[in-house]
Amino acid sequence: MGGNRHSTLSNLIDAMNISESEALAARGPRGIQSVEVGGTLLIALAHRGRALPLKELAKEAGMVPAKAHPYLVSFIKIGMIEQDTATGHYGLGPLALQLGLISLQQYDPIRLATPRIEELAAQINHTVAICVWGNRGPTVVRVAEAPSAVHVTMRHGTVVSLRNTASGRLFAAYLPSDVVRQAMEQEALASGSKAVAAIDAEFEKTLQDTRRHRLSRIAGTVVPALSAMAAPVFNQHGELVLGIVAMGPGSLLDPHLDGKVARPLRLVADELSRQLGWREPMAAATR
Repeated sequence: MGGNRHSTLSNLIDAMNISESEALAARGPRGIQSVEVGGTLLIALAHRGRALPLKELAKEAGMVPAKAHPYLVSFIKIGMIEQDTATGHYGLGPLALQLGLISLQQYDPIRLATPRIEELAAQINHTVAICVWGNRGPTVVRVAEAPSAVHVTMRHGTVVSLRNTASGRLFAAYLPSDVVRQAMEQEALASGSKAVAAIDAEFEKTLQDTRRHRLSRIAGTVVPALSAMAAPVFNQHGELVLGIVAMGPGSLLDPHLDGKVARPLRLVADELSRQLGWREPMAAATR
């Protein structure tokens, strides 16, 4: 009987003038439909980039709320989605964030930069971190602590402020302005503060300085007596892929643009950029 089935398949393949591998590929691997259906809710959250009420989330995923709710319950149980107890809105959960971080960490520029920040931390005697743009804003994905007894502790997965941190300002300077504005609005909304959620004249001047010097600086804005500097790493298209940030006590971290922290920090960032195919613009190279 098995032989008859194989003969029938062979005859069908011959009649269609296709190979057996093409015929099997056309049938495709079997999946679990409920997983695929539920996955549209995760895609909807990733697409909108913020927590959503049930009705809006279900609409975005193309299903009715009654159908979406059981999937959300299961996703909450495994940590892919979490529900805000105050608003009832659904957002990506801790497992989704962990998976996102793991995915980011497997990205080539991060693997390339990881050993360099260890070397840099030892050289400048300050904590050095890698920051990338995540679904919630600038996110710390690697940290190399300073070898000295005085160092800054920074956790992996920390999402930093666009306006009030050196790495945040770096991304604000190089990302498209509409992306930055939307992220600043979400940041202000999430914090529940009345902080400025737009790129005002003062902040725009800060961003222009960052682009001109290819370095952002900050001192004591978020944490008193803490200073930081961040330098950009670009890909072959001139797009910002990550930031290298050095952090330390304001009394110890040299704040000068051509100081003992800024020079090696910018050097490492430029070397990584060149390894990724970036070429410094002629005007900047001849300054």
